[in-house]
Amino acid sequence: MMDGVIRIEDFYFAYKRSGIVLNNINLAVRKGSFTVITGPSGAGKTTLCKAMTGIIPYYMGGRYSGDVKILGETTKCRRISDIAMRVGFIMEDYESQLISLTAGEEVSFSLLNHGFSPSEIDARVKRALEDVGLPGRKNYQLDELSGGQKQRLLLATVLAVHPEIIVLDEPASALDPDGAIALYKQVSDIHKRYGTTIVTVEHRMDYMLPYVTDMIVLKEGNLVAVDAFQAAAGEMYKDGELRMLLPSLWQVKFGLEEKTGISFGEWRSEEEAICELKKYNFTGEG
Repeated sequence: MMDGVIRIEDFYFAYKRSGIVLNNINLAVRKGSFTVITGPSGAGKTTLCKAMTGIIPYYMGGRYSGDVKILGETTKCRRISDIAMRVGFIMEDYESQLISLTAGEEVSFSLLNHGFSPSEIDARVKRALEDVGLPGRKNYQLDELSGGQKQRLLLATVLAVHPEIIVLDEPASALDPDGAIALYKQVSDIHKRYGTTIVTVEHRMDYMLPYVTDMIVLKEGNLVAVDAFQAAAGEMYKDGELRMLLPSLWQVKFGLEEKTGISFGEWRSEEEAICELKKYNFTGEG
């Protein structure tokens, strides 16, 4: 198996009162990648995220076999707080992760627990809030922030500890399209600025198209594909159910390739697609 910042080997998992949720998972997440986990509802995406952060099986419990390694170290018998210094995690239910009264207190909470000095905490809080587009909001009460701002605040709390990996479980699920686009643009900026490995669960793949490098595809607890985006997308297109989860632009791309026999490029925007189609004098007629 290839090396990766997260490696999952022969991993099976079932909750205490369930059948197998993850079935013989073997994968590696490339360092510096922007990796998307996708698949139908109930595929095991959230469970996989929690396995990547040590929450499963060592905090939530359940039946399991196999191993999860983060930056070369097994998660077995490691404290969640120690893992969190290397892997930041934002859950879909982001409100449940907010525990403080003000934005500054929220960002500084984990830093205080790990013994950072007051001056270091102040510097990290300021920088993290700036990085997520919330400058000057250190003293804002949480109820003064919108839903999108709260999600960006959680991103700031993760950034403040300088993790090498950030895992997000459907971070845009409660946002409208404009909010989702803005949030992923923010995550992409962080990815590029710091070289942070990003792993995110998302079923609305159109938002991810400009940024995704790699993809993990699950179906009914089984690994369908783990590969560079274009190769994994090709595997998804072969499956009628998974095909509908592809970005709409890529559903068109693969359909046109089947119809014309032309291999189109790795479209990341409608503009790129239109430009290439014009080169082939493609009008869509006939």
